[in-house]
Amino acid sequence: MTTTIRAGLLACAAGVLTASAAGAETITIATVNNGDMIRMQKLTDDFTAKNPGIELEWVTLEENVLRQRVTQDIATNGGQFDVMTIGTYEVPIWAGQDWLVPLNDMPEGYDADDILPAIAGGLTTDGTLYAAPFYGESSMVMYRKDLMEAAGMEMPEAPTWDEIRAAAEAMTDEDAGIYGICLRGKAGWGENMAFLTAMSNSYGARWFDEEWNAQFDSPEWEATLTDYLELMNNYGPPGASSNGFNENLALFQQGKCGMWIDATVAASFVTNPADSTVADQVGFALAPDKGLGKRGNWLWAWNLAIPAGSEKVDAAKAFVAWATSKEYTALVAENEGWANVPPGTRTSLYENQDYLDAAPFAQMTLESINAADPQNPTVDPVPYVGVQFVAIPEFQGIGTAVGQQFSAALAGQITAQQALENAQKLTTREMERSGY
Repeated sequence: MTTTIRAGLLACAAGVLTASAAGAETITIATVNNGDMIRMQKLTDDFTAKNPGIELEWVTLEENVLRQRVTQDIATNGGQFDVMTIGTYEVPIWAGQDWLVPLNDMPEGYDADDILPAIAGGLTTDGTLYAAPFYGESSMVMYRKDLMEAAGMEMPEAPTWDEIRAAAEAMTDEDAGIYGICLRGKAGWGENMAFLTAMSNSYGARWFDEEWNAQFDSPEWEATLTDYLELMNNYGPPGASSNGFNENLALFQQGKCGMWIDATVAASFVTNPADSTVADQVGFALAPDKGLGKRGNWLWAWNLAIPAGSEKVDAAKAFVAWATSKEYTALVAENEGWANVPPGTRTSLYENQDYLDAAPFAQMTLESINAADPQNPTVDPVPYVGVQFVAIPEFQGIGTAVGQQFSAALAGQITAQQALENAQKLTTREMERSGY
């Protein structure tokens, strides 16, 4: 669903542009329908007050649709958008194609050096910043403390997958409509494959060996997919093959999930009493491991970038600077409370005692982000960079196709073995076509 929101012009203030209201410049912003982005749209009166020569037009899309739209537009130099919400995956690839406007000359006071090194590293090519992070994330376990206590169990700070399975079994109560674990099942390279790739890393699996040979016929991938399907089939909610981030967020907020392993950014939404029926019962733990030295956590940021095809670069840059600044963080804190500010982007946030006091998940988030290593994401060596994705242009198509196979297995349409065989064949075929 597409929602278009126009932010009206407010009183004149010192802004980047000096155009009159009659000659106002409209920039079009493509963004994802996540909670933090929706919150940003509600606060844009602050931007238009400071930039009276700029109007904003929003195109808000579901995650998979957003990726399709912005990829098509930027690859064809369509010029439909002036600001795009893109992920850590796209930034280095698109920067290498000269598709993005460099952001090294942000307005005075922006303080790019304050961006967390782990996040900035994924957005920088040859020393040049090509996207500004709106929020950064890893992944972690969110769980119901009351259900764990009722089961006579205690969640370790650093659980194993076996401990997660035991907790899921203990907390499942289908008669009460409570499922021990909720995980992504919706097909997509950034939906179910984000979770499953990160999980597979902890199992010792790889997408490719060092010669770019697909590895879905390995015992490690078989163990990953088998355990995932057993978790979801035995202790997960019905219809899980249709559930992505937003669907599982809603289930957890409604008290229907004992555990949810997903983005650290969700922490503020599950602990907000205005949205979550279990806000006071949520605990946090690191993503699980299998004892092989890698946890099943990812590294991601949703970022604002300016496509090279935009004819309104100055206005777009003014907006990007506003939306990813320390001042914007303070604006959210003033309106929504410190616990709800966009996490995972700036060092200064994790040195702010007001935030640390308000956000019980802050240190776990920072530890998870810092623990992810996109340069060495797997147990065995690989020729690619990326934790829950492979940073090559072909991955978007291959990852989604593999995600469709695994989602079909979750829906019971094919077996796990069939899904893995299909994934091996289609990945090998596409990589050979691409010349690897």
